[in-house]
Amino acid sequence: PEVINGRTHKATVVDLSPWVEYEFRVVASNSVGIGEPSRPSALLKTKAAVPVVAPTNVSGGGGSRSELVITWEPVPEELQNGEGFGYIVMVRPLGSSAWTKAVVASVEASKYVYRNESITPLSPFEVKVGVYNNEGEGTLSSISIVYSGEDEPQIAPAGAAALSVSAAEVEVSWQPIAWNRHTGRVLGYEVRQL
Repeated sequence: PEVINGRTHKATVVDLSPWVEYEFRVVASNSVGIGEPSRPSALLKTKAAVPVVAPTNVSGGGGSRSELVITWEPVPEELQNGEGFGYIVMVRPLGSSAWTKAVVASVEASKYVYRNESITPLSPFEVKVGVYNNEGEGTLSSISIVYSGEDEPQIAPAGAAALSVSAAEVEVSWQPIAWNRHTGRVLGYEVRQL
């Protein structure tokens, strides 16, 4: 409370953060003004609690074949609310009802790689990342869509043609590969001389 009756010698301080050290001072006031503060109390750490802040910026993608790379922004120490802090990663193929759960027992973690040989390239997955500590499991992030790793293109460019430009140059042309789950994102082409 901002002002306490002069006959009261005790107060309850509310809205403190869990698992944080605090020290307190008391000042006396009257109609003339405010006096000098008391010496600080001894440091007191509030009790631990279940974490309530979920990781942010959950995304990912890339990785190798049969992998789903999931990334997030780590939760700052002051919001971990207790010892034994870690992350819970929940994954399921888009349209599925069953979640696969993994525990990442590292405070500094910001990435998890889900590996499964049955994952096809560029498959969409629903992902959410939660938190836990010794007090229990906390909040989960909202669902994000993350795509599994790509494979090399399985389709060759079509319509390759060569046109002689000079005695030392040939112009080669081809039809570009359209994006789909079998080709992934084509980043470039390589022209080979046979």
